[in-house]
This record gives sequence, structure tokens and C-alpha cells, in this order.
Amino acid sequence: MIRGAVLGSPITHSLSPRLHRAAFDYLGVEANYEAIDVPAGSLESFIKERGAEFDYFSLTMPLKEEVLKLPTHADPLLAKIQSANTLWKENGGWSLTSTDGSGFLAALSYADLHDFNRVLILGAGGTARALAGAMDGKAKEIHILGRSSVRAPALKSAVTTSEFEYLAWNSGADFSLYDLVINTTPAGAADLLADSLDVGIETVFFDVIYKPWPTVLAAAWRDSGGRVINGLELLLYQGIDQMEIVLGKSLDRVNLASHLRPLLRK
Repeated sequence: MIRGAVLGSPITHSLSPRLHRAAFDYLGVEANYEAIDVPAGSLESFIKERGAEFDYFSLTMPLKEEVLKLPTHADPLLAKIQSANTLWKENGGWSLTSTDGSGFLAALSYADLHDFNRVLILGAGGTARALAGAMDGKAKEIHILGRSSVRAPALKSAVTTSEFEYLAWNSGADFSLYDLVINTTPAGAADLLADSLDVGIETVFFDVIYKPWPTVLAAAWRDSGGRVINGLELLLYQGIDQMEIVLGKSLDRVNLASHLRPLLRK
């Protein structure tokens, strides 16, 4: 029996239990997976009190940075992006990595998006750093539109190959200058940016939010004629990457994703 859970707060909206349970059922693996509300500042105590009950955890906000403080065998990638979403037991201890970046690239590939000149990421938290790190070297320029300049150095450290620029939130941005705009902010935070959209926009918009859907910005983008990618695609592929880690083997990702996608959209 494999025992897993998604940790974060708030957590009731998470579709990770539906995703992981359906995947294990499809694969014929006996497993249990649940959602547990773990507020900021309480992850260490939760692991001490209940960690023995589980084999792995998926981590969402606000724990993607907090988990870095725990004693783990950490993927070297984390030193660059300072964000993690996967904690699992290995060789008698806990190992830590992030599948946000790999899942994001898989979602882009599924959408047949491969070449980028200039990319804009909205937000400057853990998910933004993971996706910036994933796009590093795959886009010529990576710009961040952030609400706090304090986070600028951490974002810069995640981008070592592409050209980097940090933009102040109140200065706004011309979305038409980008091939891809990625929203990593919490639900509602980017709503006002919808007012700056022009009809006929050709830029692709990837919103990591999947509930509530559509977001105000995603709806306005679609109404302006632009292509929009739902955050369910990121959830799907980062979850498949987590399952490959936990099971210790490669999966038939194409067939598994095709089976899970309609279940997530119900």
C-alpha cells in the first residue's frame, strides 16, 4: 500500500487526490492519497507527528519554500530555484525535488509549444521560480512581473542562461511583446491586468490556476482572441512525474495522461 497526500493551505480546492487516486487505480497499484490542510509554519511539526504514516507528499502553497528547511536529500536543482513540491521516503530518509518545471515543459510540449523568444511570468513565488528555472535557456529572454522587489534576487538566481529582467507590478507590461505569458499568482491577484488586453492578441497565456476557472484574466484573454492553457495541464504532468518517482519506474505517459485528463475536467 502506497500512502500519499497533498499538503498546503487552503487545500480543499485541490484536485491532486482525484488525480493520484485515478492514476493508481488505472495502473493497478494499491494506494491511498488524501488532502491535508497544513498552514504555513507547521510543516516541520506535521512531518514529525505524522510523517511515519506516509510514503510521499505533494506540496502546494504556502509550503514550497518552507520545506527547504527540513533535513532531506535535496535535488541539486533546488539550490537554483529555491522551491520544491515533492517529498518522498528513500533509503530511510526523506528526499526532496520539484516536478513543477518538468511538468510545465511537458504541458507545453503537449500543446505543441517549443520555441520562445520572450517569456513573461506573472508573480515571484516558489512556482514562478520553478517555471523560470525550467524556461532558462529555452527562451532568449525571461521577464518577471512581480509585486515585491525583495524577491527579485531569488528569481535572478533561477535564470542563468536566458536574459533576465524583473519588472515592477505597478509598471505593468505590454503582453503583445511576448510569445508566452505565465500566471503564477494566487487566484484574483492578476484580475486587474485583464484591462490592459488588446483585441486580437496572439500571445499564448498559460494560467497555472485551475480552480476557480476560468480566472478573470484567462476569460478576458480568450475573449480577446488569444490562446489559453488551463492549469490542469501543469497539475497533470507534474503529478505524473511524482508518480514515476514514487513508483521508481517510467510510465506510459501518453496513455496515462489521455486517461486522466477527462477525469480532471469533470
